[in-house]
Amino acid sequence: MQNNINKTVQTGEKVEVMALFNYSQIPCQPLYFRRRGESEVEITDTLSERIKFVGDHAKHIFQCVAGKMSCQLEFDSASLAWTLIEC
Repeated sequence: MQNNINKTVQTGEKVEVMALFNYSQIPCQPLYFRRRGESEVEITDTLSERIKFVGDHAKHIFQCVAGKMSCQLEFDSASLAWTLIEC
């Protein structure tokens, strides 16, 4: 897996995410993400997770480290879509 990523991130860019879902103390852990047309970026650490309620569904927001970059990923529980907010 490569840790190079184009520094230009569009706010609200949809990405593919491989995540581990379980029912322990950490219900969701993103492992890597991929932007359209680029290689996978491994998430080396998850710093924090918070939940924001929007109407009748939740958005799970993850502060992550990918190599030397700080990233924010958002998972929408209604659409099941992942969004790269910033990196």
